[in-house]
Amino acid sequence: MTQPQPMDADWLVYHQSPKKPDFVLPAGAVDAHCHVFGPSADFPYSPERKYTPCDAGKDVLFALRDHLGFERNVIVQATCHGKDNRAVVDACRAAGDKARGVATVGKDISRDELRALHDGGVRGVRFNFVKRLVDATPPEVFQGIAQKIQEFGWSTVVYFEAQDLQGLTPFLRTLPGIIVVDHMGRPDVAKGVDHPDFQRFVDLMAQNENIWSKVTCPERLTLSGPPGYDDVVPFCQTLVERFPDRVLWGTDFPHPNLKADMPDDGTLVDFIPRIARSAEAQRKLLVDNPMRLYWAD
Repeated sequence: MTQPQPMDADWLVYHQSPKKPDFVLPAGAVDAHCHVFGPSADFPYSPERKYTPCDAGKDVLFALRDHLGFERNVIVQATCHGKDNRAVVDACRAAGDKARGVATVGKDISRDELRALHDGGVRGVRFNFVKRLVDATPPEVFQGIAQKIQEFGWSTVVYFEAQDLQGLTPFLRTLPGIIVVDHMGRPDVAKGVDHPDFQRFVDLMAQNENIWSKVTCPERLTLSGPPGYDDVVPFCQTLVERFPDRVLWGTDFPHPNLKADMPDDGTLVDFIPRIARSAEAQRKLLVDNPMRLYWAD
């Protein structure tokens, strides 16, 4: 154990007393996008990190899971941990069958190392293109990693911002396996759902059946704000209704790098029936789709 690493002075800590959601989640619901931070005394943050968060380890995450009514988590490697996936694997092992992980790996990752991650509960990798969070990686590096993980049946999560979609589209079309886009590619909601920028993303999903999307993070995209996040609803509805078998939802707890209001995670859960408007759509979004993707074996 090392000394805890103090968080950035302007870091916003996760909500300390989220409400119990009014919306009752379907049995077996999965929070398909969340993170663990440390705790840094046990799992130190990467020297190359762009930020230092508050500690928010597995015990905090699992308590929130139970409070909100989820049964499972998909824990995505946070960029503050770099390519050291020990915190994610530790959380997956502690949760047993109730958690899966998405790792960040380098180009030199070996088959044995991938096998060890798989045995530890990892079922995917994440490629991050958000320049304020990570240094740039050449596309051919990501291509090589994507090829290596196919043996294990993993999917690839990609995180980028709206202005990057057009340039990334040729690359995304070449990746093998299932690709999951974080947060709908972060559309500019001020432009409206019919704007060519968002329709370009809809077209990408329509033309590539291996591309999925997380209809997540209204708190990051909204201009109108909580509790309804009204301006984000049409974007999520569009994808849920057009691609019901290729959408996922998650809290994004503990909400890294927010600069304004920290969301109440119970309020975020109450957003779900506004974007998935039938019991069937909710079950696909929260149970069937994540189970098919992350618990196939």
